[in-house]
Amino acid sequence: MASATRVLSKTEVPVEAVESPPAPGVRRISIGSYNIHSCIGLDRRCSPLRIANVLKELDCDIYALQEVDNEPGEEDDSQQLEYLSETMDMAAIPGLRIVRHSGEYGNALLTRFPVLSVHRHDLSYGKWLEPRGALDVELDVGGRALRVIATHLGLSRSERRFQWRQLLDAVSTSPPEHPTVVLGDMNEWFPRAGTLRDAHKILGQALAPPEFPSFWPFLALTRIWVRPVQALVSVAVHNTPLAKRASDHLPLRAEIDVERFTQSATD
Repeated sequence: MASATRVLSKTEVPVEAVESPPAPGVRRISIGSYNIHSCIGLDRRCSPLRIANVLKELDCDIYALQEVDNEPGEEDDSQQLEYLSETMDMAAIPGLRIVRHSGEYGNALLTRFPVLSVHRHDLSYGKWLEPRGALDVELDVGGRALRVIATHLGLSRSERRFQWRQLLDAVSTSPPEHPTVVLGDMNEWFPRAGTLRDAHKILGQALAPPEFPSFWPFLALTRIWVRPVQALVSVAVHNTPLAKRASDHLPLRAEIDVERFTQSATD
């Protein structure tokens, strides 16, 4: 299992708490978003190792994960966040926990970069709906500050509208020139939804290849926005035989040119 220094606590943390080395001279980075479905694949078998192998295929510097099940158990890999953190040799940042009868469940971030700060936004809506939240993390990417906001929004339209307002309000606390990535499972399958139009106005157009369901993807539930938009090099769905089996979602991978952050600030 991962050591305590690898998985960051559920409070704001300084960069010194993370073992990840700095990355001077970084030109391009990759970031992925993946709903791992509690590591349960289409064969109904729970396999954190299989999810870890998909992450290795993706080969990203940062991963936003949804539906991470951290249930204590007898198996070495029962606490999925700790297992993935150790297997990938990356620092793990848990989101607001969702307490179920079996343990903890929710969002998380894995990163190779030093962490400058961590904030957690409670996006829960209504008394009877599943609690939701967003991770809001500042990373040191080769001497450049990058803000990453990762989330998993609700299933109902009114719930998502409320959560989008909270999320975009959070984004607006940074100036437009501050490099920002917003990503996760947005659960918005209608491409002309007002929530997406509002997001595009603030963050720019998000490329959204379909990734759900994994065996025959035709819905774009997962999205990755990058601001400034000119820093976004590509967004692609990771559609391999292993990824098709590992979860009911396929992961998305974005490549970002961090040199364009500086260019945008000076334009």
